[in-house]
Amino acid sequence: MSLRFNAISSISGSEKEAVVVPASSKITGIFGSNVFTLKTAREFLSEEGYKSLITSIKGGKKIDRNVANQIANGIRAWAESKGVTHYTHWFQPLTGTTAEKHDSFFTIKSDGTAIEEFDGAALIQQEPDASSFPSGGLRATFEARGYTAWDPSSPAFILEIGQGKTLCIPTIFVSYTGESLDYKAPLLKALETLNKSAVEVCNYFDKNVTKVTATLGWEQEYFVIDEALANARPDLIQCGRTVYGAAPAKGQQLEDHYFGSIPERVYAFMRDYEQEAYKLGIPLRTRHNEVAPAQFECAPIFEEVNIAVDHNTLLMDIMSRVAKRHRLVVLLHEKPFAGINGSGKHNNWSMATDTGVNLLAPGKTPKTNLMFLTFFVNTIKAVHDYADIMRAAIASAPNDHRLGANEAPPAIISVFVGQYLAKVLADIETRVNTKFDEQDEAILKLDLHRSIPELMLDNTDRNRTSPFAFTGNKFEFRAVGSSANCAISMTVMNTIMADTLKKFKAEVDGLIEKGDKKEIAIMHVIQKYIVESKSVLFEGDGYSDEWHHEAERRGLPNLKTTPIALDAMITDKAKKLFESNGVYTHVELEARHEIELEKYIKKVQIEARIMGDLAINHILPAAIKYQNELLTNINGLKAAGLPETAYKSQLVMLTEVSEHIQVIHDKVHAMVEARKIVNNMEDTRTKAIAYESQVKSAFFDDIRYHVDKLEQLVDDETWTLPKYREMLFLR
Repeated sequence: MSLRFNAISSISGSEKEAVVVPASSKITGIFGSNVFTLKTAREFLSEEGYKSLITSIKGGKKIDRNVANQIANGIRAWAESKGVTHYTHWFQPLTGTTAEKHDSFFTIKSDGTAIEEFDGAALIQQEPDASSFPSGGLRATFEARGYTAWDPSSPAFILEIGQGKTLCIPTIFVSYTGESLDYKAPLLKALETLNKSAVEVCNYFDKNVTKVTATLGWEQEYFVIDEALANARPDLIQCGRTVYGAAPAKGQQLEDHYFGSIPERVYAFMRDYEQEAYKLGIPLRTRHNEVAPAQFECAPIFEEVNIAVDHNTLLMDIMSRVAKRHRLVVLLHEKPFAGINGSGKHNNWSMATDTGVNLLAPGKTPKTNLMFLTFFVNTIKAVHDYADIMRAAIASAPNDHRLGANEAPPAIISVFVGQYLAKVLADIETRVNTKFDEQDEAILKLDLHRSIPELMLDNTDRNRTSPFAFTGNKFEFRAVGSSANCAISMTVMNTIMADTLKKFKAEVDGLIEKGDKKEIAIMHVIQKYIVESKSVLFEGDGYSDEWHHEAERRGLPNLKTTPIALDAMITDKAKKLFESNGVYTHVELEARHEIELEKYIKKVQIEARIMGDLAINHILPAAIKYQNELLTNINGLKAAGLPETAYKSQLVMLTEVSEHIQVIHDKVHAMVEARKIVNNMEDTRTKAIAYESQVKSAFFDDIRYHVDKLEQLVDDETWTLPKYREMLFLR
């Protein structure tokens, strides 16, 4: 019996025992129990240590190394009280996953005395091998030194794996020469530059604002399938997606899965990973069935961007590990199954002041509405001016499979604001040849509180095709892929917003110096930005051919493939943007461009190899076996003296099977030869483009077409790979 049928049998058989998740207490009873919160710090730290930690978190000041010893001792005492014996610096290198190296508190003194120790130096800094992680040429093999440095703004936590517990210290990761080698360091810089720019603009309206924090609420989509079925699919194991698979008779066309009853086995898994998440302070709020069969989603309460990014990265690891307890596999790939919805990670982004104001929520007075319009229009302007860089931020080989269909937005970056706000912007724009004066407060009496929620409910369906949509009090960046680290898109978003706000303030101040009243100067610049950025506004169907033609007419970039989209990272515009805001140096940008291209090459290369492997070792043997069965049967009927009409249909089937076999064989061979040519190319960008055009586009869909046709022709008993109908519906 093949792995496929063994897997199917095990799902319904007695050997598939249910995993019982213990009944939990109230969420508040376990929430943050494995996190070194400020409340916990108050209990375990000295007054000096506690105040130093608070000042570092809220004021961004460095912690003195002497005080760091006190903090380290307090953290160790807390961790040991929970049974922890080891610690690690937890960081996010450019591999796309997390990294950790565990050390024990155990050490031996010079006199042979064994003690438990964790000092400030170990808390603040460690030294991983920088050359063993992607560096884009920044570090050579013989230049191995790199450093992880503690990020006090993200609290330490205890990770439980089986019976083991490890203290995790969130850190940044930099090279010996100071370049960022992770996702977190640039994100922290972007958040700080946004804070400075946004505070200066906020002070036009409220002098009490001293800090602006970017907030993020991510929506994590994922698929869940049975572990045995996944293990019988080498493409899922190696690539995270199915490279072959005929569409089942029933997919998502009945629309019966979305918000449907959650299957019991998946429900148990959800409860299990939620409990793990709650203990780590991840504020999950929502769970539900998504549109595609076997697809689900979870979403948290909004948090500060840095914390939200850490929590999402941590959750993806938790989900994958907890799934194993339930003999399930979580698929985070953006398009694990063709023909049905892919998975995204919508990034709901906004900004909040330390006075408690959401800067993207309309106010109740003309003054607060003017502040809302200021940040609202600046966001649109930022997206307009840096759309190509935003596209680069979500570019990846997996996301290329997803963008442009099945509720995923197109590669063209546009902004949806809804009819009501579109009219407000149009009304302001029409006053190009007139002066604003004090009587124009009427324009700012927008009454948005009542109108926006109603409008957004009316327009949700159309909103789904927009990559960047305003949803009432935030913008939703829908184009981010499900497996991506949110830090990439959030670094770009906060940097372009900071840069736009700087320019806005400079223009407003210039008008004030010329004698304009502050409010009138602000309105003039808002009007100017509306005129300059209106081409990025689009309210219609992002999937339509008409929009693609219209976007081209407007001059909006349509960068359909990752190798081309990534070019935006290293333009003079990008280098000026990131360097002037202190987020990336041009050397770091060049390195990340190289890393992302290499990542694309390797992923397409792996997929090409697995396609060839499955075709030669699974597909063709099954097809040839069935071909021989048809041939034997036809020859038997001939030998029995039956007329050709008795086996004519089988002759047709034999011809079809034989033709598909031949095409698959020839095209796999041609794909291998094409890869050999591409692999000899030295320039990384040239190689990435060639892998897309000469390997992926040239062969993937064509080979798949013939394999999927064979799946529908070959005897089901002979087909060795689990089919879509099994993976998507058996659990």
